[in-house]
Amino acid sequence: MMYRIVHSTTYQYNDNAEVCHNLVHLQPRNLPWQQCRQTQLWIEPAPDRLHEYLDYFGNHVHSFAVYEPHLELSITAESYVTLTAREMGPLGETRAWNAVRDTLREDRAPEIVAAIEHRFDSPYICTSDELRELATDHFPLDRPLGEAVLSLTQAIQRDFKYDPKATTIDTSLDDVLEKRRGVCQDFAHLLIGCLRSLGLAGRYVSGYLRTDPQPGRLPLVGADASHAWVSVFCPGSGWIDFDPTNGCRTSDRHITIGWGRDFHDVSPVKGVVLGGGQSTLQVAVDVLPVEPGGVTSPAKDQGAPTA
Repeated sequence: MMYRIVHSTTYQYNDNAEVCHNLVHLQPRNLPWQQCRQTQLWIEPAPDRLHEYLDYFGNHVHSFAVYEPHLELSITAESYVTLTAREMGPLGETRAWNAVRDTLREDRAPEIVAAIEHRFDSPYICTSDELRELATDHFPLDRPLGEAVLSLTQAIQRDFKYDPKATTIDTSLDDVLEKRRGVCQDFAHLLIGCLRSLGLAGRYVSGYLRTDPQPGRLPLVGADASHAWVSVFCPGSGWIDFDPTNGCRTSDRHITIGWGRDFHDVSPVKGVVLGGGQSTLQVAVDVLPVEPGGVTSPAKDQGAPTA
């Protein structure tokens, strides 16, 4: 299935913003089950400087700067992505979680070394006794790692309420634990914190989720918006993805933008601005299926894309 994704971000200021520097993670990755056919980026005002590169984790990044005074900054990315069914082995056949923990401590094979950095604290995720206790009941000795993580994933979806007004980007995991509510970013951080508190390797995945609900049923949370989920590393199986917001494994409807240690590494848009006064932010995301051969003209009629 091919999808057309349009992600628009608009900042409006009550005073002139004199200068801004921004980084955006809006171009989907190419993966064995996911191919990004094209990505076009529009920035208004037109940037004075634009640079594209791959970051430390292999994610696509666009860096740009605007040096003219402006009251509004608009960033729109349009991508066409083809997804195929992802081969996923039975979770019951993954290695015992405690064996995986010990391997991460002791083995220095290249794939283990690459995963080790995802065992440690990061800007938004600190390990703790509380997080370890939250996970303990789902990780009895010798339980297959995949089964244990799915059990914890389902518990987070069951016991925590999705509430966009409950948290902000600066909300700590301690507050999420206390309030028992948050958004996909919070639940991804929560699951990763639990995994790392057990000595396992978990990484944060940023992307989108497309759902077509059955008649009479509600769509999955996070559909047609920026979404986040978690990958856990299992030697012999690689990285296995779980969606704690919806209590499930990921599917061929999860579209991956990139991954890192936490939200800090793959924020869709982040930057600094000089001036501007108070600002408001609007974000809109559309994820639409496209018929074969249905790649259309650019979403923006005015001007050419910047990348």
